[in-house]
Amino acid sequence: MKRIIIPGRNCWTVEETSDAGVLVDGRAYYRELYRAAKKARRYIAMTGWQFDSDVSLLRGEDLEEARGGEVRLLPMLDALCRANPELHVYILAWDFSLLLAMEREWMQHLLFNWTTNERVRFRFDPSSPLYGAHHQKLVVIDGVQAFSGGMDVCDCRWDDRDHRLSSSLRCDSGRDPHGPYHDVQAVFTGPVVGRLTELFEARWAHSGGGELHLPTVARDDVTFSSSVPAPPGPVAISRTFGKTLLPPQEAVQEVRALFLDAIEAADRFIYIENQYFSSRAIFQALVRRFRESGRPPIQVVLVLPKQPEALREQLAMGIAQVRLLRALERVARETGNTFRVYCSAARDEETGEDVYTYIHSKVMVVDDRFLTLGSANTTNRSLGLDSELNLSWEAENDGDAVSRAIRRVRVSLMAEHAGLSGAETLAPLMRADAGLVDWLDAVASAGLHRLRPHPMETVFDQSPLLKSLEPEDLVIDPEDSVLDESLFEALRGGEDGLFASGIRLLSRWLVGAAEERPHRAILPADSEDGPYGGG
Repeated sequence: MKRIIIPGRNCWTVEETSDAGVLVDGRAYYRELYRAAKKARRYIAMTGWQFDSDVSLLRGEDLEEARGGEVRLLPMLDALCRANPELHVYILAWDFSLLLAMEREWMQHLLFNWTTNERVRFRFDPSSPLYGAHHQKLVVIDGVQAFSGGMDVCDCRWDDRDHRLSSSLRCDSGRDPHGPYHDVQAVFTGPVVGRLTELFEARWAHSGGGELHLPTVARDDVTFSSSVPAPPGPVAISRTFGKTLLPPQEAVQEVRALFLDAIEAADRFIYIENQYFSSRAIFQALVRRFRESGRPPIQVVLVLPKQPEALREQLAMGIAQVRLLRALERVARETGNTFRVYCSAARDEETGEDVYTYIHSKVMVVDDRFLTLGSANTTNRSLGLDSELNLSWEAENDGDAVSRAIRRVRVSLMAEHAGLSGAETLAPLMRADAGLVDWLDAVASAGLHRLRPHPMETVFDQSPLLKSLEPEDLVIDPEDSVLDESLFEALRGGEDGLFASGIRLLSRWLVGAAEERPHRAILPADSEDGPYGGG
C-alpha cells in the first residue's frame, strides 16, 4: 500500500497517543469537555471560531452529574478559577467580520475579561490573512488532554446521535430550539497533547497575546468516554495557515496536500462527510482518480447537508457545489466508477415532510486504512486561506488494529446518517466493495430510515424565475486573499451577463465576511455556517 501520511509534506508531525477517542455530536463532546475542565489543575486553553458564554455543557439527564453546580461555559470557568487559585483559563477566538456583529454575542471582550476572575483571559485573534478566518478548534487541559475536530463551544451546536425532529434540549438560553445537527470531535491523551499545546502557544503569541509557557502537569486521573474508540498508535497533525505579513507567517497547506494524497492513493473506496464541497483542487483530484488507467474502479460516497440554507449562501456556495457534484457524477459514470451524494433526514409524521440534519463534521476515510477528521471543510479557503487543524491515522496493513478501528468509526458514522442499528442490519456497511453503494441506494430510495439521495439542486433549479439570472461564478471561496483574481474556474463557459458581473462585484465586497450563522429549523434563512470561513 502506498503511504499517505508523510511528515513535512502533508503533516507537521506524527506523535504517539496514550489513548484517543472519537466524540460524535455535541452532547458527547460537551459532556467530556465539562468533565475534563472540572479536573483541570493549572490551565485550560481553548481556541476556536466562536465561543458563547452561556452555552450549557450538560443538559437533560446529564445535569445530574453537575449536582446543581454551574454548567454554562463562562460561569463554570469562572467558578473553577475562584475555587482553584492555581488555575488559568486562556480563550482565543477569531476576531470576526463586522458583518457578523448582529449574529454574535455582544461585548465579549468585556464579558469574558471583566465579569470573571482575573485568571480568565479572553482574546480575539486578529492575525488571520486578509479575508481569512481563524478556524482551528482546539482545547488543551494541563498538557495531558486535548480535544480537536469540527466543534466550537457556541450556540446552536448541541445535539445527540438520535437527531430527533424536535428537542427542547437543543435550546440555548431561551432561544428557539435549532434543528438536528451533526459534528465530530476527537479527544487525546499522551505525547501528542504536548505538540498541540505548542500549537496553542504559537497561536496565542501570533495573535499578540505574548508568550505563554504551558507546562505538562503530572496527573493520573485523566479519563474519558468516547462515542467510538479512535485508532490506536500515532496520529498525524496537519495544518492550514494563510500567509500574513504582519505578523509574518508563511503559508502552510498541509491539509490540502493530505486530502490530495489520500485521494490519489485510494484503491477502492472514499468516504467524506463535510459541511461544504466546493474545492476545485479536490474536485480535480477525484477526476484524475476516476480517469486513471490501470487502477481498479473506485466508489466515492459523500454525506453533505441538503443545501446551504440562506439564499445568500446558495448564491455564494450552493451553485459552485452543485456544479462540482454533477460533474463528478458524470465523470464517474463515464469512467466506470461510482459517485454518490447523500443527506440525512427524519420524517415528520404529521406533515409527511423531511427535516434534514445539518452536517457540520469534516471527516474523510480511504479504504478503511486512512482516517482524518478536523476543522477543514472541503472548500478552497479551508485548503489555503483560513487556519485549520486536522488529525489523521493510517494503518500499516489491511485488517490490522488501526484498520479495524477506522472501519468501526466509518460504520458508526454511516449508520447514524442512515438511522440504522444492530449488527445484522449494519453488516452491509462493513463492506467497502461494489455492493455497499447498491445497499445505500436502496436504503436512501426507500425513505424508510434517515438516509436520502442528495437532490444536488440550487435555488435556480427550484425557481424558473431565478433560472435566467443564474450567475456564472462567484469569487467567494478563495484559496488566498487576492481579491482581483478569480480563483474558482467556472465549469461552464459563456459570456458573462450583466447580473453575473454584478454578482461578481458584490462577492468581492462580501468575500471577507465569514458568515457562520446559527442553524435553526424554524428560521431557515438563518443558516449555521456561512461560506466565508464557516466553522
